[in-house]
Amino acid sequence: MRDLVPALLGAPRFLIEPARTRNDYHRLRQQVFVHEQGLFALSDRDDRDDDPRTIVLEARDASGALLGGVRLGPATDGPDIGWWQGGRLVVDPAVRGAQRIGPALIRAACAAAEQAGALRFDATVQVRFRRMFERLGWLSIRPVTVAGQPHHLMRWPIGRIAALAAATKNPLGGLLDGLNPGGAGFVGDDGAPVPGSDLIAACDAILPSMVERDPHWAGWCAVLVNVNDLAAMGAAPVGLLNAVGARDATAAAKILSGLREAATAYGIPILGGHTQLGVPAALSATALGRTARPVPGGGGRPGHRVRLTADLGGGWRPGYQGRQWDSTSWRQPDELRQMQEFVAASGPAAAKDVSMAGIAGTLGMLAEAGGCGAVLDVASVPRPAAATMGDWLTCFPGFAMLTAGPQRPAPAGPAVTAECGELVAGRGVGLRWPDGEITPAVSGGVTGMGAAA
Repeated sequence: MRDLVPALLGAPRFLIEPARTRNDYHRLRQQVFVHEQGLFALSDRDDRDDDPRTIVLEARDASGALLGGVRLGPATDGPDIGWWQGGRLVVDPAVRGAQRIGPALIRAACAAAEQAGALRFDATVQVRFRRMFERLGWLSIRPVTVAGQPHHLMRWPIGRIAALAAATKNPLGGLLDGLNPGGAGFVGDDGAPVPGSDLIAACDAILPSMVERDPHWAGWCAVLVNVNDLAAMGAAPVGLLNAVGARDATAAAKILSGLREAATAYGIPILGGHTQLGVPAALSATALGRTARPVPGGGGRPGHRVRLTADLGGGWRPGYQGRQWDSTSWRQPDELRQMQEFVAASGPAAAKDVSMAGIAGTLGMLAEAGGCGAVLDVASVPRPAAATMGDWLTCFPGFAMLTAGPQRPAPAGPAVTAECGELVAGRGVGLRWPDGEITPAVSGGVTGMGAAA
């Protein structure tokens, strides 16, 4: 986080960066909060100062003199669940006001919290500073008391989940208006029942930039995303068709090697397709599966409990840190196939595989298809230790299925299952935290396609 906020606000210049040592910061806090303001009798130090996860940001001038500081870190003990708190914002009395060091530190703290994967960032501030925080974009929540003095709980609005939904899914309702994709009861599903048969069809395209920079992985993912779509509807894979565009035969061979490798691992034959050379990189695939009882994405109703079944093994795909979790490329075929059979074996009322919209956005799509809203219990979401909550709820996780309503116990191979929310009346998705607070993640429908039925 070095050079997080190189702030030049007139002269002299000052730089905000993580503290190398905290001695100067603690001395300034003692001077201001104990001696000047009398908020504490002897010391303002507390257990957050001893938490190794706590970050201290300092503003120093060109000579290295401390001008101010702020601390931030996880609000709960134990694993970081994405709830962070800021506090102990302090500015040297000799430089208050003119250089706007306090606002610069606040902005730096917001950036640091979001960089650390926070999805909720709170601060309790003295009442006289409430307006300053509001001008910086913070939300006023409610009055609180700290050290016997009136304060106000403020919250920085983190729109990461809503922004992902807006970028990937929000336009779909308007674009697909009149097409009725999936048919009655299956609008919004990633797979579509083929009329007059027990076949399910699914189709996905891979980003051209990904095909260009990582062709073998793109080929693997073309199979992965399609078999996940089939699995979410409880369908067993039958076959795959693909369309490949590449600048030359060498590039096409890398794409096709990934396709072949994944098709073998998942046990889905490649039936055919189309390959074109001398063109920009492109890749799409269509998969067919079979089930007599497809599980809809829109089968959930208010009151249904939500479960996440996810493979937490693996790690971030090189070059896709925080965006693509690779839990599949190193799995054995029997492990992959057992995970793919989970929805068919458990028979939930509704199911949807987690895709580009992330866990929270995909939950919003499942809820929207069911004509309701959802609440996600953040602390109950299973996730890998190497992923922050912000990254985990917004990445593509390899294998992850959201299910709702009654379901039978069923094996899921190496994947783990946890109950982590519920469907509720209304719209959108809220994040519920251990203190009972619910913060908005998505305010309305994710796709605009409405209820499936």
